[in-house]
Amino acid sequence: MRMCAPVGGLLTALAVVFGTAVAFAPIPRITWEHREVQLVQFHEPGIFNYSALLLSEDKDTLYVGAREAVFALNAHNISKKQHEAYWKVSEDKKAKCAEKGKSKQTECLNYIRVLQPLSASALYVCGTNAFQPACDHLNLTSFKFLGKNEDGKGRCPFDPAQSYTSVMVDGELYSGTSYNFLGSEPIISRNSSHSPLRTEYAIPWLNEPSFVFADVIGESPEGGDGEDDKVYFFFTEVSVEYEFIFKLMIPRVARVCKGDQGGLRTLQKKWTSFLKARLICSRPDSNLVFNVLRDVFVLRSPSLKEPVFYGVFTPQLNNVGLSAVCAYNLSTAEAVFSRGKYMQSATVEQSHTKWVRYNGAVPTPRPGACINREARAANFSSSLNLPDKTLQFVKDHPLMDDSVTPIDNRPRLIKSDVNYTQIVVDRTRALDGTVHDVMFVSTDRGSLHKAISLENDVHIIEETQLFQDFEPVQTLLLSSKKGRRFVYAGSNSGVVQAPVAFCGKHGTCEDCVLARDPYCAWSPAAAACIALHQTDGPSRGLIQEMSGDASACPASSPLPFPPPGSSSLSCLVPDSSSSPRSPWPASGPGPDSRLQVTLLPPFLSDQAQHVHALGTFHLFCHATGPADVHFLWEKNGRELEVCVPAQTHALPDGRAHVLSWLRDALRESAEYRCSALSTAGNKTSKVRVTVTRLGTL
Repeated sequence: MRMCAPVGGLLTALAVVFGTAVAFAPIPRITWEHREVQLVQFHEPGIFNYSALLLSEDKDTLYVGAREAVFALNAHNISKKQHEAYWKVSEDKKAKCAEKGKSKQTECLNYIRVLQPLSASALYVCGTNAFQPACDHLNLTSFKFLGKNEDGKGRCPFDPAQSYTSVMVDGELYSGTSYNFLGSEPIISRNSSHSPLRTEYAIPWLNEPSFVFADVIGESPEGGDGEDDKVYFFFTEVSVEYEFIFKLMIPRVARVCKGDQGGLRTLQKKWTSFLKARLICSRPDSNLVFNVLRDVFVLRSPSLKEPVFYGVFTPQLNNVGLSAVCAYNLSTAEAVFSRGKYMQSATVEQSHTKWVRYNGAVPTPRPGACINREARAANFSSSLNLPDKTLQFVKDHPLMDDSVTPIDNRPRLIKSDVNYTQIVVDRTRALDGTVHDVMFVSTDRGSLHKAISLENDVHIIEETQLFQDFEPVQTLLLSSKKGRRFVYAGSNSGVVQAPVAFCGKHGTCEDCVLARDPYCAWSPAAAACIALHQTDGPSRGLIQEMSGDASACPASSPLPFPPPGSSSLSCLVPDSSSSPRSPWPASGPGPDSRLQVTLLPPFLSDQAQHVHALGTFHLFCHATGPADVHFLWEKNGRELEVCVPAQTHALPDGRAHVLSWLRDALRESAEYRCSALSTAGNKTSKVRVTVTRLGTL
């Protein structure tokens, strides 16, 4: 376990940075090293690239697609393999692939890229197949491939390095990938025996896209207008609106209608409902624009009026390691497609602008719209009945002028010094009834961040090192079945299963409450921090405070550190002249004036610098020094007259580690100082906390 400023084995509850952190760096309150937590792992010797995960909640089975293999694992314990099926490339195909300049040892193999449910008894599986993509059916009873050997072109990439996404809708595969060997012909298609459709091969439709995610959104029964179900595609592509010396990347959301049948003359066997729009994820006040989309998760919940899209973004020129998470309401995207303005190619190019807003007349029925009750009433029962004028318009104007903006017009999370790769989101209810969207975001170094929004600020509850070798997390999957909540992560080397919370690792009530984890609460009866989703009993008596106020904790809460070394918790008040006395005898020598006092980062200057008026924020200091080291807090040069919690841990070598944390609220800006005092000397850290009025930050 590691805290914000690591000192091995210390009370993690105290290493929290609240408020607006400098340089957009909310710090994980706790970091769990790989060896410290119980993670269930799966790896088959000689098999790599575990990049396709599919969960069957009904069968309690996790299906894993890897290089040349598909596995069925016990979803409760993925180390228990139930079945395996191998799909290897023949030596002849490998040789032909190598003749085209590809690596026989790596590229000329079969990477499973599509793993979708076909029926209750079969999976639809596609692989790169040595640059000859193929698809087959996997029988779940015998767990054997049926040898269909279908052409996978347009359903699965040729190159394992090419982007791809797919979703199965009513037995038909919708996919976004490349249609040729070189990867130069991108395509969004529907594989259907009666009505196959694809995008037009034209730059305005798709311009060097990197496909990220696809999902179907069913029309609400309360909709009332007979709208069609829609399939949404998310990707990043090179901008067609602007042209610079370098290629400007733009994150997009596109959608097609499930009932689309293509056009009769114009757009034959092509989408008549394909429209795309820009996704905005930015912080304008800081000139931060996140324009490369990495992953998307669709959050659905009975407590939500509509699905919410969560996206992970990075800047295009990301030499500082910035990442962001933005969330979008489905209705915001649909409003752009159903009521927004279109763009058109500029007739007179002005500087870098190539496309501009179209202000002319729009044909009826509206181009790109699904066939609904209104269209059927006008005798347009199918896209095959749409007039050529409507079809030609959508063929020439697939791009919307309006953009899809995030909820609250800002990111949910901005984090520096990290490259996020994947995201899943779970909606859970805290003890006080408040609903929280818990974001699980993976990194390119094999770790997982768990974060929530609290009081307009972001709190990263914990960081867990999922993979020992710090390899990128390639895919994330969430199981939120009642009583069983896990996150599954796939990488090049294997799959890891982690619980959504490590409540039992919090050894005290204070630690449990200060975690501010909606999954966890302190049980005085059990004297333990418990996971709420694993308890069926009444919640009366459990202690959870999402503000981090641990005052409700019993005074007799057990201390987490037994000898050797000692730990104690106290309250600093004016005229406190020494550190708290330990309940255990110290095993090291007494105070030593030769020992130096050392303040440990993050210092006050690294913490909250801007807060809203009367908004609660926290500051903390910690230091090492002689056994008598203790803190003095000052505000605007005057010693604070309130109780400031402090925790002292006696180290085995006789030194002491002391932490103190302050919770305050301000009407006006103020300067805070914390001074570590001892017989060996003093050290001071300070920060000026500026109060900003709403709308100025």
